[in-house]
Amino acid sequence: MKFQRILLVSTLFLAACTTVGRDYEAPQRDVPAQFTSAAGLASQGDIEARWWERLDDPALASLVQRALASNLDLKSAFARLERARVLRGIAASDRLPTIDARASYEHREESETTPFGQFIPRTDIHSLGLDAGWEPDLWGRVRRSVEAADGELAASENDVRAVAVALAAEVARAYIELGSSQRRLEIARANVALQERTFELVRTRVEAGLVGARDAAQASATVEGTRSRLPALEASARIAANRLAVLLGLAPGELDNELRALRGSPRVPSALAIGLPADLLRRRPDIAAAERRYAAEVARIGVAEAELYPRLVLSGTVGLASNGPEELFDGDSGVFGIGPSLRWNLFDRNRARGRAEAQAQSAEIARLEWEQSVLRALEETENALSSFGHEQERRASLELAAGHARRAVELAQTQYREGLTDFQAVVDSQRVVAGLEDDLAASDAAVATHLIALYKALGGGFETLEDVRVASTAR
Repeated sequence: MKFQRILLVSTLFLAACTTVGRDYEAPQRDVPAQFTSAAGLASQGDIEARWWERLDDPALASLVQRALASNLDLKSAFARLERARVLRGIAASDRLPTIDARASYEHREESETTPFGQFIPRTDIHSLGLDAGWEPDLWGRVRRSVEAADGELAASENDVRAVAVALAAEVARAYIELGSSQRRLEIARANVALQERTFELVRTRVEAGLVGARDAAQASATVEGTRSRLPALEASARIAANRLAVLLGLAPGELDNELRALRGSPRVPSALAIGLPADLLRRRPDIAAAERRYAAEVARIGVAEAELYPRLVLSGTVGLASNGPEELFDGDSGVFGIGPSLRWNLFDRNRARGRAEAQAQSAEIARLEWEQSVLRALEETENALSSFGHEQERRASLELAAGHARRAVELAQTQYREGLTDFQAVVDSQRVVAGLEDDLAASDAAVATHLIALYKALGGGFETLEDVRVASTAR
């Protein structure tokens, strides 16, 4: 008996000083010192916390705020976060002993043809008591479980941030698409009206015998060609309005009256702070979530390896038991028991070892996914920077071209009325100006859309979970 106690104490002492598995080390990945596509953009300073408020468009800022308060995807992310918090508490509760209360009554009648039944043919047993059990954290299995739960909880916190970042960007993108479609519709309708006036002029000249019917046919074709753009633009505006409504937790159409007066033309800042590539590892919530999931998978290696070692359970019971209820609380009715039990899967070690090795590979997969998330963030940021910079150059050229094209239309119309040129010059100039004005409006939207994509790629908007909570509850 003394030897058993010594063995038990020694095992507990050894286990208290041992945590199997491997300790977590944060993954490392070299990133460039500068963004290669950031030429012409200010790279000093960090991205604005609420970048949508810097775009000088109160309607957009209001829509983003309302989406943060009502969007169902964000609500689901918060619900998943609370679930992770509960699961973390469950994992931590394994550190504590379990205590079960019990109360029972048993009536038993034995066969009188057996020796026992001849002496005690009937028994009635009433009992009350508490059963307790505690498993000492041998080898750190529970500690590693809590570490894994902590990692999953932190990952869920960053998932909430990721949803909020994507939500703000998606609202801004749909808002810009709506405004662009509305503006392009106005341009197309104005060009249709202009071309219809030209057609009326040509028809008058045809009726007067000054020009041939071919000129009228060309004028009519130009009008209908421009008019053909209207249905596609109306569909784009409808799709953008529906998207905005759903992002705000509303059914398609519920936001129409409010959106009808909006023009969706946020101001692009003249200077833009984008920070450095190394900042992405801190700011991007998807990278932070991947790193925390890697930490959780590393901790689970210890949980799996702990199954290779013995598990000790200390159990005890205390209570009352008697033949009748009137005797249950007598002094002689007490029941007490205590004792350890040891379990060791000696003949299942290959399976346990296989699970530990499989978990090690799961951790490696999580590390590679983290590394891939870093590369993906760099790619998205470089692409957004390149698209934003080159679209600005394209827009500047389109603006010059559209101005020259408008002047060309005026000259062609004047020369046609004076008989100095044929109608083909008028048709060609009107077709060119209609296309360039549409391209310019689309480029304005593209510049803003690429800017939004850049803010999203940089992970801007919410530095902490508390930022999301504050934004989602503000009114």
